[in-house]
Amino acid sequence: MKLKVLYVDDEADIREVAILALELDPDIEVRSECSGMAGYSMATAWLPDAILLDVMMPSIDGPTTLLLLKKNAATRMIPVIFVTARAQAEEIENFIRLGAREVITKPFDPMTLAADVRRGIMA
Repeated sequence: MKLKVLYVDDEADIREVAILALELDPDIEVRSECSGMAGYSMATAWLPDAILLDVMMPSIDGPTTLLLLKKNAATRMIPVIFVTARAQAEEIENFIRLGAREVITKPFDPMTLAADVRRGIMA
């Protein structure tokens, strides 16, 4: 059974690298969106096994998107992993307190991203 992963990031080039990196694992099916609201809509319709979420996005940022996901009974239990350049210890602790399962720092290693995601959702 494939692991369904949703990647949400407003930067098209980073999304493309992440998709290619995750698809290196033949057991991962990836979909992506370019905004928090589009990601939220996709999550409610597709119900992925994990969501990778950029922190800084226009309009609705990652933390706000996470709060929306946590308020929805259908998406509340989906593990969310933030992918961000904001990797100070206090910021990471805050993201975990908000409900993120894990934080992957940018720039991420494309060769290990799939394994990092698998580890993150098992945490």
